[in-house]
Amino acid sequence: MGVTRRTVATGLAALGSAALMPAPASADTAQLEEAARKEGSLTWYIAQVDSETAEKMGRAFTARYPGVKVSVIRTTGQVAFERLNQDLKNNAPQCDVFSATDIGHMPALRKRNALARYTPENAAFISPAFKGLGEEGYFYPTTSTLMLIIVNTEKVKPEDAPKNWTDLLEPKWKGRAAFGHPGFSGYVGVWTVQMRKMYGWGFFEKLAKNNPRIGRSGNDPISLLNAGECVVGLGPLSTALMVADRGNPIGIVYPTDGSVLCVGPSAVLASAPHPNAARLFMNWLLSTEFAEICAEHRIDAARADVPPKPGAKPLSEVKLLSVGTDELVKTVPEVIEQWRETFS
Repeated sequence: MGVTRRTVATGLAALGSAALMPAPASADTAQLEEAARKEGSLTWYIAQVDSETAEKMGRAFTARYPGVKVSVIRTTGQVAFERLNQDLKNNAPQCDVFSATDIGHMPALRKRNALARYTPENAAFISPAFKGLGEEGYFYPTTSTLMLIIVNTEKVKPEDAPKNWTDLLEPKWKGRAAFGHPGFSGYVGVWTVQMRKMYGWGFFEKLAKNNPRIGRSGNDPISLLNAGECVVGLGPLSTALMVADRGNPIGIVYPTDGSVLCVGPSAVLASAPHPNAARLFMNWLLSTEFAEICAEHRIDAARADVPPKPGAKPLSEVKLLSVGTDELVKTVPEVIEQWRETFS
């Protein structure tokens, strides 16, 4: 079930509620839509996109299915997961659909029987690149992005920009580099696990000596670069391209030692207060309409029938780094503690 480089490479090469008796087979969409309208709303815990984009996605769903409102709760990945865990612990269900930035969250929820058993009709259209990056009947990849190096193009010449991850350790970037925090961002957690795997924790001890600016969200470094407070850093490709599209001085570097692939899975909660609306929404997250909104905001959706906007390399041309799901479950908590000790 793990996310592996072989899984990704192979795929790229190939380029209901109790009332409805939820089962692994697809629900009848017409019946589901009718039942969802009776429920009238759903709550979405989302970390994969920023608040503005998440709200736009929620409104698009309501426009497609009038009478079913989406309450968007957007936070960073680890915060969303902790909030969900508190809901479960207190037996106070609020979340209907959970969209994570750390795929390792899903097996942990599955182990607790916290995920509903449901196979969306649109799961049949998931791109071969994402096949196997979920668990059939429980959670599915809905988005992805790359974590790579970002630069302020007004302050860093192309020839001076970092070429690989270890270049960020050079003294010339002291006090001038920006990063998110793995204790808040699922994508930063995935990146941290991969860097430790490649270079050992010594990489981060050297990084700490450079006094980087540490935010929370994986998007925080882009804000710091855009404001000119830092000049290089770590960031998600999707946000970097979206900010650059607005005319801001944000550039991207695909590191020679590899860009970290981060898959964003989604699932319906077993305790969903609005189980029919949740299933309808989960099916929509795998629809062409959702994929088109993702493409507009520079996010890679799980479908292959909606091409991305120009400006980014095809994944088939990128050296990809990916971490297995089981490894993330085990090691993300470890690197969060190491990070806190190292960066205080």
